[in-house]
Amino acid sequence: MEKLDQIISKHPFTKGMKADHFQTIAGCGRNVVFNAGDYIFHEGEAADHFYLLRHGRVALEVSVPGRAAIQIQTLEEGDIVGASWLVPPYRWAWDAQALETTRLVEFDAVCMREKCDADHDFGYELMKRFAPALGRRLQAARLQLLNIYETAD
Repeated sequence: MEKLDQIISKHPFTKGMKADHFQTIAGCGRNVVFNAGDYIFHEGEAADHFYLLRHGRVALEVSVPGRAAIQIQTLEEGDIVGASWLVPPYRWAWDAQALETTRLVEFDAVCMREKCDADHDFGYELMKRFAPALGRRLQAARLQLLNIYETAD
């Protein structure tokens, strides 16, 4: 059976990281599985984890009063799930729901923040990887808002 640091080293998120960073990350992680329809987290809850998506698909959704939840983006193998652990007050900005059996590596946010504070080079490597994902999420949310206003007429 593969060790967690080996699994992490093969994920696209960690491409180009130094080998010792895989063990640093693995110290905060564990494998988890969610079944189709399970919620990984809900908007407003404490953002105390983030995830590397290994297998399956996850829908990011936003609740809209008086309407069904709106799917902002679908994440697939190789993506990261959750970035709200990076910014106080550490609360999820949306819901994340498994669309099928989904395997992820879950990381404890407090552990990761402590490791980033202790090793700024490591923290910088993480931020370089999270920034593009945040940009893609912002763009997806923008496009969904345009679609909502277009169909509201």
